[in-house]
Amino acid sequence: MADSTQVFVILAATLAAFVWGRFRYDLVALAALLGSVLLGLVPAERAFLGFGHPAVITVVAVLVLSRGFERSGLVDVIAEQALRVGDRLILQMLVLTGTVLVLSGVMNNVGALALMLPVAIRMAREHDTPPSLLLMPLAFGSLLGGLTTLIGTPPNIIISSYRGSVSGESFGMFSFFPVGATVALAGLAFIVLVGRHLVPRRAGTASLDAMFDTAHYLVELRVPEDGKAAGWSLRDLRRAVEEPIPVLAVIRGDKRHAGHAFHGVLQEDDILMVEAGPEEMKLLEDKAGLEVGPEPPPEEALEGEEVEESSEAGSQGKEKRKDKRPPVDTEGLQLVEAVVRNDSLMIQRTVTQLRLHNQFGLHLVAVARDGGRLNQRLRDIRFRAGDVLLLQGGEGDITESLTTLGCLPLASRNLTLGQPRMLLMSVAIFAAAVLAMVLDLLPAAVALSGAALVSLLVGVLSLREAYQAIDGPVIVLLGAMIPVGQALDTSGGAALIADALLTLGSAWPVVLTLAGLFLICMALSNVVNNAAAALLMAPIAASLAEGFEASLDPFLMVVAISASCAFLTPIGHQSNTLVMGPGGYRFGDYWKLGLPLSLSVMVVAIPMILLVWPL
Repeated sequence: MADSTQVFVILAATLAAFVWGRFRYDLVALAALLGSVLLGLVPAERAFLGFGHPAVITVVAVLVLSRGFERSGLVDVIAEQALRVGDRLILQMLVLTGTVLVLSGVMNNVGALALMLPVAIRMAREHDTPPSLLLMPLAFGSLLGGLTTLIGTPPNIIISSYRGSVSGESFGMFSFFPVGATVALAGLAFIVLVGRHLVPRRAGTASLDAMFDTAHYLVELRVPEDGKAAGWSLRDLRRAVEEPIPVLAVIRGDKRHAGHAFHGVLQEDDILMVEAGPEEMKLLEDKAGLEVGPEPPPEEALEGEEVEESSEAGSQGKEKRKDKRPPVDTEGLQLVEAVVRNDSLMIQRTVTQLRLHNQFGLHLVAVARDGGRLNQRLRDIRFRAGDVLLLQGGEGDITESLTTLGCLPLASRNLTLGQPRMLLMSVAIFAAAVLAMVLDLLPAAVALSGAALVSLLVGVLSLREAYQAIDGPVIVLLGAMIPVGQALDTSGGAALIADALLTLGSAWPVVLTLAGLFLICMALSNVVNNAAAALLMAPIAASLAEGFEASLDPFLMVVAISASCAFLTPIGHQSNTLVMGPGGYRFGDYWKLGLPLSLSVMVVAIPMILLVWPL
């Protein structure tokens, strides 16, 4: 079997695994790399050189600098100003989407969205605006903003590095700006003027009422040892709290009893499933002694535990522990809403497997998915990217726990302006790095890595925060797929695809071939990571340019722009996934705005590319 055929088999299997989504994309990419090594497509001694590639180093540095902007308070200053907009929807969309667009040009676009998402939700609540009208434009704005500079999005960094490997000169910091800024502004105008009519309105049950109003969450409360409620009937419970709180079910052991049909008395470790908000939960804790969260899972039981079975007639067996964990101290606890990120360690795992309380000090109160809450046992839920969680935890530790778990807080964010000295310092460090790049004093990877190092040395952020900022799965994806993309080129696979496109488009103007390349790359970026799309399409673009005997630059620019046009699906980009749960969107909602936006971007981008980078 020819090397090119083997590469196509590897890539077909890789793309199928990306679309299937059963395994995370970094694992799929690593499997593709190792498969290529075993088949002899990638030399074993060069298998892991991709992890030291300038594109990978640049992405790491940008992620660290982005976290530095957050910690210094720079973004909070901007967000505070954005919150002053009035109640007109068109102004809200313009300010929010425009702000994230600008931020995405100087920091990682997912990071920019993560910082502005709580601001958008707070704005929606304050002005009684359905979040669905603001969040999809916000996500798309973060993708558009990344087009404007070298560091705005990984595809730009990849394309720049590929150009350097082919021609000996990489794209500069602002080489993307003329085309990227024009496309971004055109996209912003389309979203605000036309797109706002295409965004689905998920009002009422899908977002504000069912998801963001905590009174509509399903809560599990436990009767602790020596709790006041032990021995009470449900009527006694309602009389004690003086509120008609609905008890949907009482769970004892493995048996569930419907609330309306339960006429017995409550026992220790009984689970009550109720619909309650923070006020009702406080009443149940204070007046009935109930605790948030289900019973401790079996594997978390303490050593020395002894179980005795009472054999009284007509009574069920009851467990009594010699040593038992003290009840949860709810003083100082707060409720927070958070969305599960694509790279979260919670994905496909349950509360029990995560040991959420023991290791992270968090209680899971409720889960919402696809715009509505899940009405199943909380301990049985396997989390997915985009799930919205209601969590309770200590005020001091909850932020760090969410960061470790890979969750993005959605509750109203208390803006912290940071230290003015650090704010100015972070801006000055970044400006010095950009100046070094513009003047060709240092390559992008060196300049930005130096800026990240200086930020750590002067205390803009801590070393721990810097490591937490690095998106491990994306780094593994890039490091693994770079050699695979090179194998597509060296095996002749890219030339074969380019020859096929040349044959089909031989009678067409080159501009139509560019449009075809744009559509292919755009479609690919909507089902796989945009960085992977850029890595795979760059060699094909170079072969096309060689076949047409044209300049390489317009073909690479087409790939750079189209790889970031992941507007059609919620899985094409992390930004799209992050807003799916909070906005109450369905899978099919994205193309309604995403398709006309993608076509508009292509119509604007190709003439601009040919104007700035002629054939």
